[in-house]
Amino acid sequence: MSDEFISIGELAKKLEMSQRTVRYYEEIGLLNSIKRVEGGRRVYTDVDLRRLKLIKRLKIMGMTLSEMQELEAMWTIEKSNEKVLKRLLELLSNHLKRLDDRIADLDILRNEIMEYQERIRSKIDK
Repeated sequence: MSDEFISIGELAKKLEMSQRTVRYYEEIGLLNSIKRVEGGRRVYTDVDLRRLKLIKRLKIMGMTLSEMQELEAMWTIEKSNEKVLKRLLELLSNHLKRLDDRIADLDILRNEIMEYQERIRSKIDK
């Protein structure tokens, strides 16, 4: 095996994800440049590592796998970074809006809890 290739075990360890997750991303089409060596063993490149880092980052930002598949399908059909990036911006804006809404809800909940604590304290102090 060449120095430019990485085994699935090494790749999974570098990314702190399971080998099964890496295989799953391949199965659903998010990782489609996999090479195989004699015996059918998968090997990965730096391109695959960067792709998986992007997938991991997008997941952390709240993107679903189906949204990522949509972007991959757009790229496959359109071959246009501009269209894919515009859609990515739209998806991220939607996630940001939902996050802002959730933060506002949590802020309201925080205030309600603090008010409830004060009411309880005033009953205890009587």
